[in-house]
Amino acid sequence: MLDINALIAQQLNIKVDQVKATVELIDQGNTIPFISRYRKEVTGSLNDEVLRNLDEKLAYYRNLQERKETVLSTIEQQGQLTDELKAQIENCLTLVELEDLYRPYKPKRKTRGSVGIEKGLLPLAQMILDNQVNQSLEVLAKDYLNEEKEVTTIEKALAYTSDILAEKLNDDPKIHQWVRDYTFKHCKVTSLAKDEKTDSVYSNYYNFSKPAQYVEGYQVLALDRGEEQGFLTVKLEIDEEAILQHIFKMFVKDNSYIHDFMINCINDGYKRLLAPSIERDIRSELTEKAQDNAIVVFKANLKQLLMAQPLANQTVLG
Repeated sequence: MLDINALIAQQLNIKVDQVKATVELIDQGNTIPFISRYRKEVTGSLNDEVLRNLDEKLAYYRNLQERKETVLSTIEQQGQLTDELKAQIENCLTLVELEDLYRPYKPKRKTRGSVGIEKGLLPLAQMILDNQVNQSLEVLAKDYLNEEKEVTTIEKALAYTSDILAEKLNDDPKIHQWVRDYTFKHCKVTSLAKDEKTDSVYSNYYNFSKPAQYVEGYQVLALDRGEEQGFLTVKLEIDEEAILQHIFKMFVKDNSYIHDFMINCINDGYKRLLAPSIERDIRSELTEKAQDNAIVVFKANLKQLLMAQPLANQTVLG
């Protein structure tokens, strides 16, 4: 169980007692402006900015804690909660990390992989994952042919198996985390005009490309607006080959019986499931950071405006 007060104190570089006292005031229904102005003796004179950060982090970590309880309960009901997994979930510090761990156990709508499991191909998929294949997959697949379940050919059996493996790749938390980190470090945010002949305020982004980690906040927000209003097509570009090779090394040992089959599974799993999910995660993170930065800039500009002398060379009593 996370000690939320201690965690916030560490991140904001303040005392735990200050956090505890502020949390009590927030839980009593006091607003941040009220606490900042009238409860300085309780909070240890924390300023408005620190108090707002504290309030945001408190809400985030409480939400994280509630989500952990839901995740633990769901996995426990499935009978799959191990001590190791429980410890990993309880020690998560972000929702992204938590959702990566939960992904393999999350109840799903009907998918191609779930259909393959219903057709009885999970044992074959697991055998391939465990690298326990010592003969051709065509020979092994014969044992899974089933007229009643409409698995009538070896090709169908292997196709269902491939769908299962593609989803297992997408659900693997280690792969998800590595691909997300690698993609953010090496991808470019690009945009193209949907119609170059159309004049708009987004013309500067009709042929835009910049590394994701160096895109400015105002550029992210402009790209989001241009896409939402139908002027731009925005996407991430990345060297897929390096990612596919890394995933292959994580999944497959040197086994000629499954080499080509797994290459196809990994290609399908990455392009159809993993890459779109990672792109959504990264773009969402970029937007969130851009919005936070925009608020900081707006605050600084507003302060400068409000503190400006209203009348030149005149003394004003206010």
